[in-house]
Amino acid sequence: MRILLTGSKGQVGSCLRERFPENWELIASDSQTLNITDAHNVLNMVKTFEPDMIINAAGYTKVDAAETDSDKAFAVNATGTLNLAQAAQSIGARLIHLSTEQVFDGHHHVVLTENMAPNPANIYGHSKLAGELLALNAHVETAVIRTSWVYSEHGHNFVKIMLQKGLEAPTIRVVDDQIGCPTYAGDLAEAIIRLAELNSSPRGIFHFAGSQQMSWADFAQRIFIEAAKIDDRYSKVKVERIATADYKSAAKRPEFGILDSRTLQNILQQPVTDTPLSQIVSKLLK
Repeated sequence: MRILLTGSKGQVGSCLRERFPENWELIASDSQTLNITDAHNVLNMVKTFEPDMIINAAGYTKVDAAETDSDKAFAVNATGTLNLAQAAQSIGARLIHLSTEQVFDGHHHVVLTENMAPNPANIYGHSKLAGELLALNAHVETAVIRTSWVYSEHGHNFVKIMLQKGLEAPTIRVVDDQIGCPTYAGDLAEAIIRLAELNSSPRGIFHFAGSQQMSWADFAQRIFIEAAKIDDRYSKVKVERIATADYKSAAKRPEFGILDSRTLQNILQQPVTDTPLSQIVSKLLK
């Protein structure tokens, strides 16, 4: 199988590169080698390489910055996604596109299924929703995978931030009234590969997230518990649980961002299995 991977140096992209089957032919691109906002460049790349599938792991993910940089957020997350979908359609390739739980506002505190109406609370969510809709309308062989709270040993993420802050201050203030499911990028990468391997072409919107519900404060506490097993300095860190209203940020986040992953699990015939957080913390503290 020939795969064009965008966002290859991000969290999910890095995990995909580490896990792709050896017999797959891969061209791994990032923002330096392929500007997905340039339709001409995207089409040239796709027609030259002729992939069987495009996996779009690229994205503008600076949630707060998007509030004042909406043009760039929409250029990457909406226009860029459309460019990839149209290029895939032109050669008959499949497209797997990554999206986010932030297409929902989470106000109703219910588990989020694929058939629920989105209602983004921030610019980032609006830009990702636009990308979903544009891709699905442009190319029938599109699978959108929404995920949440992604972390890994790669890139910039909550686990790395907490490990750094834990060595800088004895008390860390963390929001306790936003609920979600942390998702290890490696687990998501495995699901994407299994989806790509299917002979049939699942299309539409699917959810994939970790199986454990928790607040950001809960997540931080678990990180420090695991870190303390390796470095005793983390045993002294205290998590101060605060309300969203007490934490200033430019963008609103979903209050309850629990994604129902059962549809994709049924298609893959395999339940979500969470890689233990201890493994990731251990890699980061080596």
